[in-house]
Amino acid sequence: MNDGQTLHNSPYVEQIERFAGSVKQLSQIFLGLEEKKQAFSDEEIEMMFRRLKEKVCSKCEKCEWCWGENFIHTYQMGYEVLSAVDHYGNDLNTETKRKLMQRCIMAPRFLREMLEGFHDARQNMIWINRIARSREGCAIQLDTFADMLQSSARELEESIFTDERMERRISGQLKKRGVKVLYTQFFMNREGKYEVHVTARAMQKKRMTVRELVRCVSAATGRRFVAENDSAQMIGQNYMTVICREGPVYYTIPGVARIGKGCNSISGDNFAMMELPGGKKGVVLSDGMGSGETACRESTLVVELLEELLEAGFPEKTAIQMINTTLVMGREEIHYSTVDMTIFDLYSGECEIIKAGASSTFIRSKAGVEHLNSTSLPIGVINSIEIDSVRRQLEDGDFIIMVTDGVMDALPVGEQDLLLETIIKGTAISNPKELAHHILQQVLSWTGREPEDDMTVLAVGIWKA
Repeated sequence: MNDGQTLHNSPYVEQIERFAGSVKQLSQIFLGLEEKKQAFSDEEIEMMFRRLKEKVCSKCEKCEWCWGENFIHTYQMGYEVLSAVDHYGNDLNTETKRKLMQRCIMAPRFLREMLEGFHDARQNMIWINRIARSREGCAIQLDTFADMLQSSARELEESIFTDERMERRISGQLKKRGVKVLYTQFFMNREGKYEVHVTARAMQKKRMTVRELVRCVSAATGRRFVAENDSAQMIGQNYMTVICREGPVYYTIPGVARIGKGCNSISGDNFAMMELPGGKKGVVLSDGMGSGETACRESTLVVELLEELLEAGFPEKTAIQMINTTLVMGREEIHYSTVDMTIFDLYSGECEIIKAGASSTFIRSKAGVEHLNSTSLPIGVINSIEIDSVRRQLEDGDFIIMVTDGVMDALPVGEQDLLLETIIKGTAISNPKELAHHILQQVLSWTGREPEDDMTVLAVGIWKA
């Protein structure tokens, strides 16, 4: 901080911290509730025997003897049947069937009732475990959300500051132009870039565009600011807040090429480009399980949820983990989708490549072509997953090339990364769309046949502004 600048302790940040602590405590309570069942309880086994005695043995002439002086042997036989069912299913092993026939004159009914009792108890266990799994998923979601809140609160606490001299300069500059400032808020991100929120209105019949206001703020602070994309065009007679952010050093341009399985018009691959908070740009590519409409629905859901969470300011890995838990909970069948995401920092030129079950990513630079692999699972398989990530510093004119499995699988096994690396290295195309189409066309030419899976190539170039 410079002289005259002070950190600002906000009560709202403290409230967020308390809220996060409460959510985290709630998640621990969820985890502390009944765990998944691995075996039948004594009460459940006792209930099976009572049911057997009432429905079968009570009508048998040997009931008093079997459940009286021969009580231990009857229980032992029942346990042997349950153990055999657990190991062999309804078709018991020969030895257990032979013993049962020797000891019980109502063996067929005895066995049928034990099987029904076993299957009822097992179905009950399945439901209990399903509830426990859903509760565990909720706990993971809550814990993840609490971590995100705590992280956001810390970042917000660190970013807010006051600068009375700068505030007076901004107010003075705008007052000369007929704009009255109600208050000004200052923020600084971890890269040392400023964000200024100016709440102001035009006085009397004066008119000023938002662009002119941003220029005044830039002049007063000595920094180059740009307005948010969704800002209004004019400063009106009512107070409004204009968000001024320091302009980025880099910009990106994406290009995509895709084709469906068997040249189908519907592809199970989906992608999105996103404007993210803090001067970042995001690109995500998702490959749904299988191909066609079902895969398309799954990957579309993943991409849309990611867009919603990331644009709201959720950390990337937190967003992926939350979507994963959502997809796992309450589903009988597994429907997985890969996540291949690159986050560009337009201030520093650094990028973070994040993968969950995704195919290789390639970086084309002046030094050559680097490929990055992932060993993580796709989302939608298990409650908690490992998410691979790596950071790279990019330079002017570098490219990130992301592909789905269909592109890699079209090439010979064991040579896929090397061949695709050769294709990328063998062209000097600098237009992202043309580069993506060139790579896809080269792969299709190599196979010489219709695509056996959905294929997508996403190329993103980064340049200095």
